[in-house]
Amino acid sequence: MEVRFASKDDLNNIVILEKECFLFPYKDKDILYELNENPFSHTLVFENNGEIIGYLIYLITFDSASIVRIGVKKSERNKNIATELLKKCEEHLKKEKVELFTLEVRESNVAAIKLYEKFGFSKICLKKSYYENGENAIYMMKGVF
Repeated sequence: MEVRFASKDDLNNIVILEKECFLFPYKDKDILYELNENPFSHTLVFENNGEIIGYLIYLITFDSASIVRIGVKKSERNKNIATELLKKCEEHLKKEKVELFTLEVRESNVAAIKLYEKFGFSKICLKKSYYENGENAIYMMKGVF
């Protein structure tokens, strides 16, 4: 098991997970953009025996960072995979001297909210009708030192 930075060779596996994890998944070209073209984007993958079972896409802009996507294969959830991805992400953020870490999460995603709170994120505000289906998002933030 390892957490590593993704390469363009990981695209197909990330796309498969994206479709499994999200109601409105990113298109292949959107993930490829994050992997290869967006200079602010970083993608981590959790690999086990050659299989990618989790990923995390985040952006670093100056002294702040934001989670874009985090997904874990359904059969592998509740095995600390998202925790390991977030730990590796935070290691990188500290090296980059990032001071502020933010995210939006579906109001209904109680498991994710609990995970983020465990990592020290605080609820800042509610973004009404943020998602495509009209669901609210909770905006969360933490300091990285």
